Amino acid sequence: MNSISNYLLTSLAKQSVRILFAFYPLLSRGYHEQLIGVIQKLMKLFLNKARKYSPVILSTTLFIANPAQATPPIQIAQAFRPLPMDDPSLAVPSVSELEAEEPIDQVTSVSQLSDVQPTDWAFQALQSLVERYGCIAGYPDGTYKGNRAMTRFEFAAGLNACLDRITELIAAATSNLVTREDLAILQRLQEEFAAELAALRGRVDSLEARTAELESNQFSTTTKLNGEVLFWLNDTFGERAEARGESSGNDKTETSLSYRVRLEFETSFTGEDLLFTRLQANNLNELSEPDLTNTLMTLASIDEGDANDNFGIDLMFYQFPIGERAQALIGPIGVDLDDVSVVLTPFADEGDGTISRFGRRNPTSFRGPANAGVGFSYAFNDKFQVNVAYLADDPANPTEGAGAFNGAYSALGQLVIEPNDSLAFTLGYVRKYWGDDGVDITNGTGSFKAQDPFDGVATTADNVGLQAHWRVNEKLEVGGWFGSTWARPETENSDDDDITIINGMLYFAFPDLLREGNLGGLMVGVPPIVTDGGDDDALKDDDTSIHIEAIYRIQVNDNISLTPGLFVITNPNHDDVNDTIWVSTFRTQFRF
Repeated sequence: MNSISNYLLTSLAKQSVRILFAFYPLLSRGYHEQLIGVIQKLMKLFLNKARKYSPVILSTTLFIANPAQATPPIQIAQAFRPLPMDDPSLAVPSVSELEAEEPIDQVTSVSQLSDVQPTDWAFQALQSLVERYGCIAGYPDGTYKGNRAMTRFEFAAGLNACLDRITELIAAATSNLVTREDLAILQRLQEEFAAELAALRGRVDSLEARTAELESNQFSTTTKLNGEVLFWLNDTFGERAEARGESSGNDKTETSLSYRVRLEFETSFTGEDLLFTRLQANNLNELSEPDLTNTLMTLASIDEGDANDNFGIDLMFYQFPIGERAQALIGPIGVDLDDVSVVLTPFADEGDGTISRFGRRNPTSFRGPANAGVGFSYAFNDKFQVNVAYLADDPANPTEGAGAFNGAYSALGQLVIEPNDSLAFTLGYVRKYWGDDGVDITNGTGSFKAQDPFDGVATTADNVGLQAHWRVNEKLEVGGWFGSTWARPETENSDDDDITIINGMLYFAFPDLLREGNLGGLMVGVPPIVTDGGDDDALKDDDTSIHIEAIYRIQVNDNISLTPGLFVITNPNHDDVNDTIWVSTFRTQFRF
């Protein structure tokens, strides 16, 4: 096993060298073709050898390579999703919320209450009641509240407990237990602390009413419901791009207002597991249509190609711990690569992050043939974590060419490195396969050549992705990603050279910009582009598009945010015959 691990690590090191050279053609496309060709032929040896191994074995080797250490898991790369039962909003309020901050134990002697002064006249009364009826509660250290003196309000809370206890005894008709002297002491104490007792009972009544309301309105004791509604106002400016046999033309897009609704049910049976179910409906239309912008580069972040107004299950999975440092996930619908791996960018959430599809994450590392599958996450120590997963595109279909293991699939292995609380890196490998007429290498981003270079022929691709994120200070975060893909058609007796597709992004995040809770963002990147056409130079993109995006999220309150945003695409479809296209958006988010 060690030899396999060493072989894989050596191969990944060679891949890293290839990644560095992959961007080089963009900078000097016409001057170093021979050098790049030599490098690609050398690295071809690695890919040919890698194909001999199952993608699952390749992924699994990543986490076998290092032994586990007895240290807590890292924080920035928590496995999959946080558990709903960790949310304090689920806790039912209790009487202890009035003042107590520590567990309460019963005491049997007033001398244990070290912060009650024996010089106070009430001390004698308290001593008599506690020792006779055992009715006052204190903290395990013998104090009411840390080391400070007991307040009148705290004393009233104890007095109220004694009143309740003696009332119970009287109601039970316990003979000769409650004496006249004790009743006289109680009457005097009630007169002395009348104001405090009234305030205490008012607060208790209010708390009981609140608790009753929560209990009557909750639909489950194990499930938390979250909701999100997005209003999406957008428009484009600039001529329609030339592609797919369509010539460029005047801008025909109109200002549109769309929506997306999500209801998320988070259920935990043990407090450590999570059954996640999401319902969704939306009506956002794709701007990439031939009669609109005619380029994938204008797609919105919430555009997933399912805008049909139908409300149905969009995502479902069950996540559970295995020991103290491992998590497993299994899901029958909607599970994608970013559900079983770590995405570092703070703009990944389309509800309050980026407004463009490409701006969310590396499309070749975190999207692929997927719908259902299994994932596993393991933290070796506080600096290293590994995620592995296998996802199938159509596992519910029992026909030939589909199912869990005979159709399109994605197999992932990811290493997460967190040197400290402010710095994190990930290195990932994904093996993907698409069947005939279902190829989408770049998840609807970049050029049409990069999306389906072989015109619907079944395709296999090896994808390597690198992420980095640096929290410079409380007001600035910097990061980015780089991805490289080597794809080939799956035809009989095919020995064509791989084509090379790359993409990259650099981003700047400005938390609490101008106001606490707000977020500013600036992103500059290159959408997926074919830099090497293999045996067919016509597959290579002619020019280079640049994606520039700016957003500013205004957090109105805990439930509402407003985000104006703009992104610009130069040379759409990586073709300089096309004019620059501008996409403007105003997003309103409601959370409940």
